[in-house]
Amino acid sequence: MSSSVSHGPVSPADARVAPKPGLRRFHQARWDEPLIFELTSPGERGVGVPVTSLPVPSLPAGLARVAAPGLPEMSQPHVLRHYMRLSQETLGVDLNVDVGQGTCTMKYSPKVNDSFVRDARIAELHPLQDEGSVQGVLEILYRLEGLLKEISGMDRVSLQPASGSSAIYANVSMIRAYHASRGDGELRDEIITTQFSHPTNAAAPKTAGYRVITLMPDADGYPDIEALRAAVGPRTAALLITNPEDTGIFNPRIEEFVRLVHEVGGLCCYDQANANGILGITRARDAGFDLCHFNLHKTFSTPHMCGGPAAGASAVTSALAPFLPRPTVEFDGSRYFFDDDRPESIGKIRPFYGVVPNLVRAYAWIMALGGPGLREVAETAVLNNNYLISKVLEIKGVSLPYAQGRRRVEQARYSWEKLNADTGVHSEEIGYRVADFGTHYWTSHHPYLVPEPMTLEPTESYSQADLDEYAAILAEVAREAYEEPEAVRGAPHNGPIHRMRDASLEDPGTWAVTWRAYRRKVG
Repeated sequence: MSSSVSHGPVSPADARVAPKPGLRRFHQARWDEPLIFELTSPGERGVGVPVTSLPVPSLPAGLARVAAPGLPEMSQPHVLRHYMRLSQETLGVDLNVDVGQGTCTMKYSPKVNDSFVRDARIAELHPLQDEGSVQGVLEILYRLEGLLKEISGMDRVSLQPASGSSAIYANVSMIRAYHASRGDGELRDEIITTQFSHPTNAAAPKTAGYRVITLMPDADGYPDIEALRAAVGPRTAALLITNPEDTGIFNPRIEEFVRLVHEVGGLCCYDQANANGILGITRARDAGFDLCHFNLHKTFSTPHMCGGPAAGASAVTSALAPFLPRPTVEFDGSRYFFDDDRPESIGKIRPFYGVVPNLVRAYAWIMALGGPGLREVAETAVLNNNYLISKVLEIKGVSLPYAQGRRRVEQARYSWEKLNADTGVHSEEIGYRVADFGTHYWTSHHPYLVPEPMTLEPTESYSQADLDEYAAILAEVAREAYEEPEAVRGAPHNGPIHRMRDASLEDPGTWAVTWRAYRRKVG
């Protein structure tokens, strides 16, 4: 310390706490952190494994390793520093106002629910334990199915899917099994969806071998019902539709859509991955649907965890219940058990028990809120969204295409088309600059039907002050785009890296999903 530094009493002026800045100052840590395998130090240990004096049974020769696994050898402090540094380079939902992940819905996950899944009575269970020793968790799965039946109006629910996409694929598989059971499975080879539905509504049936027909929006942004009339016919297996779509616009003619598909013998599948704006207000069954699904991480507050492990739920009417993934969890009045004797089932779509930690979290979240609480979640999510819309539309250069003058439900897809025309700055560049203020931003799925898109969804998790802060960040970035555009074009300036090189993401020759693959490629 310099000898010129005064060590006298702190003056009132120096002790004054600076007022909260209008925009939060942010700069993320940047570490030159190697992969954990490169940090290995032979002989170091983080945990001393006790040596047993009991006889150790010999393994069959085919199961014995030839050599020890090449795991990193590190002390506890080195492991802790490694992951702390990585966490400091991560922009996560617990760190920022995360309303910029529209449709991916980064809502708050109450930490008390983590304590339940860390409890040894859940964390130390083995999936192959005898059913008599896991009655508690089977009861949770059974009761969670009951809650989702009530929320959706459906008759049965499978909790086996590992994600929303997995649940959609399960639903498509059940649609195929249903038509096959009626003798017209090969005839019905078309599935209809809409442009603003979630992309997996097209991807899953395409993967399953269906011809996919996509309905484009009309001038108001609604799926074109005349296009649906032209598309339906004897080859129609099903309609897969999201409502409200990713624009936040609710289709008021949804019952007519369902009727037109049913009239030609097709099934209707409601994508309720994101049900934040309709919980307790409308149900898939009440609108005439045959199937639906939920993303538990989007609606029921389980952690998204960077894309996994998530959890999905497939819900069906009694007519489709025989085709549910097996086994199902049943209760005979005295004990809970897995029922694997389901001859018409589509089989397993992943390990039979589902993603139990997230199922427990979802159960705890629903039970904590109750029915009135779920409806309040939806009402608050819609209120927050429409408040944010009013703030964002005050910003120069942004607009809200389609359905002029009408409210959105839980999210909104905006356009920076005018700002781009005025300044040449693109929506993706705005997203990079928003990261300099410590928060996320997302454009939309491709193709960009809305020019220069931006999709925001506040959910029920964020306060008015949070929404004001996010809108202020967007306003500042828009001001920069008009007055000092290079500040936006050169962003991000405050993150651990600047720009990802997209070419490497699109070149399989640069991919390495394991340490061994990485070593083979880079030496």
